[in-house]
Amino acid sequence: MKKQIVVIHGGDTFETYEQYLNFLKNYEINIEKYKTDIDDWKPWLRKILKDEYEVILPVMPNKFNAQYEEWKLWFEKFTPFINDEVILIGHSLGAAFLAKYLSENEFPRKIKAVMLVGAVYDKDCEGYPLLSFALPDKLNLQTSNAMIYHSKDDPVVPFRALEQYQKALPNAQIRIFEDRKHLNQPEFLELLEDIKILTQKSL
Repeated sequence: MKKQIVVIHGGDTFETYEQYLNFLKNYEINIEKYKTDIDDWKPWLRKILKDEYEVILPVMPNKFNAQYEEWKLWFEKFTPFINDEVILIGHSLGAAFLAKYLSENEFPRKIKAVMLVGAVYDKDCEGYPLLSFALPDKLNLQTSNAMIYHSKDDPVVPFRALEQYQKALPNAQIRIFEDRKHLNQPEFLELLEDIKILTQKSL
């Protein structure tokens, strides 16, 4: 049986429908993304690890106007298919979702590691709060292997979010980058390296 990785992508959440519509009106389309196979590291990770891992990439409901309860319901549709020793990875709002969900709910499987990438803690760089994704006072990722990745020049999530997560998760391992922005690059070699180290530990 292959080991598993589940990756939760990011998204946006808004206090009012008017804010959401304004976001859609002002959103700048990168047409190349829709004409080619250009994407970030998530499908790359699945391709690289296909011989060792099942990399599951759920498409969460309405990522442009995400609601925690909807994501929670959808995420729990996947848990019957998840095995023990799973690695959970969250990017941006997806990282905040995992931090909230695991802190408030007992996960039915043993978790090998949780990796939080460009994780928003309370507000993004434009000042939008997490709203329904708001984190509890105490975080518990239900694993001794917690890893946090953040770039100092992230234009989406302020760098202070890393400091907030460090306080909430003092035993987490940290990787800080200088110029990787919101960590949307096509490949993520450091993340892959950490997964490989976890794989060696389990042998």
